[in-house]
Amino acid sequence: MTRAPAAGPAPEAARVLRVAGPLVEISCPAPVAMHDLVELGGHRLTGEVVAIRGDTAAVQAYEYTGGLAPGHPVEPQGRPLSVRLAPDLLGGVYDGLLRPLVGAGDLLLGTAPDAGPGRRTWRFTPAVTEGTRVTAGAVLGGIGAGVALRLLVPADVSGEVTRLAPAGEWGADAVLAVVGGHEVRMAQYWPVRRPRPVARRLPAEVPLTTGQRAVDLLFPVARGSTVAVPGGFGTGKTMLLQQIAKWCDADVIVYVGCGERGNEMADVIEELAELTDPRTGGRLAERTVTIANTSNMPMMAREASVYTAATVAEYFRDMGLDVVLIADSTSRWAEALREFASRMGELPAEEGYPAGLASRLAAFYERAAAARVLGGATGSVTVIGAVSPPGGDRTEPVTAHTERFVRCLWSLDRDLAYARHYPAVSWADSFSRDAPALAAAHARAGDGEWAERRGRVARLLAEADRLADLVELVGVTALPPRERISVLAGRLLREALIQQNALSPADAYSAPEKTAALVEAVLTVIDRCAELADAGARVEDVEGVDFTPLLRARETAGPAQTAPVAAARDTVLGLLKRVPV
Repeated sequence: MTRAPAAGPAPEAARVLRVAGPLVEISCPAPVAMHDLVELGGHRLTGEVVAIRGDTAAVQAYEYTGGLAPGHPVEPQGRPLSVRLAPDLLGGVYDGLLRPLVGAGDLLLGTAPDAGPGRRTWRFTPAVTEGTRVTAGAVLGGIGAGVALRLLVPADVSGEVTRLAPAGEWGADAVLAVVGGHEVRMAQYWPVRRPRPVARRLPAEVPLTTGQRAVDLLFPVARGSTVAVPGGFGTGKTMLLQQIAKWCDADVIVYVGCGERGNEMADVIEELAELTDPRTGGRLAERTVTIANTSNMPMMAREASVYTAATVAEYFRDMGLDVVLIADSTSRWAEALREFASRMGELPAEEGYPAGLASRLAAFYERAAAARVLGGATGSVTVIGAVSPPGGDRTEPVTAHTERFVRCLWSLDRDLAYARHYPAVSWADSFSRDAPALAAAHARAGDGEWAERRGRVARLLAEADRLADLVELVGVTALPPRERISVLAGRLLREALIQQNALSPADAYSAPEKTAALVEAVLTVIDRCAELADAGARVEDVEGVDFTPLLRARETAGPAQTAPVAAARDTVLGLLKRVPV
């Protein structure tokens, strides 16, 4: 009789070896791969493998590790950090790993307490029939009645539609189609560190209207482009980003609060919940995804939050939508990288940041793009990231590297902010590499004078700045008449055009037609003042004219009104006619 071979010893289970804050060292007798997820301890804390050395691995924990100790069990998940993507993300508030924050999403959605992700239903309308052969990214049907959401064939699936659900109300996890033997649901999972595929990247040449005149006129951004907003404490970064989230003409907003104060995030959530969406008439929150990883939440979840936000933005982009991703702020994301690199014992580079900081920043901003998606439609992800340089020092590593990778820079000036000039975007230190392409787009749309207006405003502001230091030394009365008019022109441009009142219903948002009307009105008045000075009129008489109607036109005219602006221009021109020559 042959005896059965004795069973070998059971494989050793993975265990925690050492805990140092968010860095956990584990034994890994079973094979693990870089970026694999693991669950740590009895509370199943989420972590990610970041280094492998023989039969041990280093894990960054995304949750507070208090109570975790050597010897506690570790369970490898065999997959990278992935998030659930579904239409029910809209209107919700999530942490850095896209887990719902209890009660927050319910507050925004205005639904019952049990109506969270996976329990809300959506109207599905089929766009194909059973038996149709489809490829990756093809549209299978429409979802909902607000934002134009679509059910798409997954990126790695193609074949014949063998089953298709009828029109009706369906949950995000219901099987709506079977394509090539694969079940298709509204909800899907995707690794956050892997960009979603597109058919082709397109040139960014369609303007993104933000409603902020300083941006739309002087430093415009294209859909699918990148923006950095550096500024010291108190210069209005969060206020500017909130205004863009409220008023820009994107289809979906993804707002990630990365290491910001909890009270600021609470204000953002509350305002989004209360604000009426000018596009749909509903609430703005209904087309917004808010990811909150505040300064009192686990630090390493902050590191993952920007990738989570980029993945969510790409999910909606693949439906042919224009998405704006707002990250506030990337400096605190970089601080999380620095702290973890220090715990890992990595050789520090500038100011203690890891040597790979520049490549990490570049990879994040690279996920912005205007693209032809797999289904044939066009969509875009525009990334706007705030930068918080310590002490306003723009030579520090995060700011310096970021400026290399973005196409637009909206630098916030402390002096303007302290003078209560909003938005405090410096026209001397900012730039837009998108401006030439957008000038061509405006010309194709019938506004061939856009580039000339922009260039002239920029030149007048630069000339006024050049004279400002001289005025402080010798006084404005010592200047020649033409230069005194340049100083006056700078004041009119700043106060009547560039400045906005974020709290005014009429001025918080400026439509393109109102912005163009204000530019034309101010430049016309400036030209008339220069003509009077050249004709021999006393500059004191020109400066003494009451320009109040022009200065107030931005608030007396509604967000898209032009007639009150023209009336204010004509009133001031009438007063200038009385100046003796």
